[in-house]
Amino acid sequence: MEATASTSRTQATARPRARMERPEPGKLDRRSVRTQHLLRRALADALNEGEDLTHITVAGLADRAGLTRRTFYTHFKDIPDFVEQLEASILDNIRKRIEAIAASDLASLYRNIDELEPAPGSVELLSYLKRHGRLIGALLGPGGDPAFSQRICAIAREAVADRMKMGIFPGVVGTFFEYYLAYVVAAEMGIVQRWFATGLVESPETMARIMTVVAFVRPGDLYGKPIDINVPAYGAKLMGLKFSGANSTTSSKGEGIDG
Repeated sequence: MEATASTSRTQATARPRARMERPEPGKLDRRSVRTQHLLRRALADALNEGEDLTHITVAGLADRAGLTRRTFYTHFKDIPDFVEQLEASILDNIRKRIEAIAASDLASLYRNIDELEPAPGSVELLSYLKRHGRLIGALLGPGGDPAFSQRICAIAREAVADRMKMGIFPGVVGTFFEYYLAYVVAAEMGIVQRWFATGLVESPETMARIMTVVAFVRPGDLYGKPIDINVPAYGAKLMGLKFSGANSTTSSKGEGIDG
């Protein structure tokens, strides 16, 4: 009886101690978020100071972040795994914002232009890029990941392709459209990269307006010699394509090949 009572008392006193040693709800998540934040900041610092991504080591990154290698390996297998997960998170956020832009139709775009506003959703995308500019800029920079910008372009092409085909002349769907899409995405990406290279000086609102206006600039517009060209008719003649209404001398909104 005494042994049983003693054992019970021992168990009773041990149980609370066991409960106290368990992590609080969400504590591990908070630690994980903090760890990843420190590692992201350390990577951005290293790349912005001139280090090359291919030369980043676990020991060096962990030391910059004020963490141990054991902590790093708790979350990631190696540097490539860390970078892959990091970029995947950024790309997911970029994809959502590009899809929001693609969801708007030409009527919304024309309405914004009439009201001197940028393309719908563009400010939100650019605000995200600037908010995380130090890290994204480092990955896009000379010491970063060369494939990162290509992955952004691939996401953009995938997100806007179907919308850009809506209402388009059937004759341009195919090879011509694929090159047109590549041109549009590359041009937009080039502007974004230029923005990062010059230190993100302009506000997201200013950049959104610049990118919206640039999309409509024709050869000669900036030199006082605008070209009044019927794009469908010109394209049909130049490429031997067949656009319905291509011979029309005037084009109303929504009738261009970029419909």
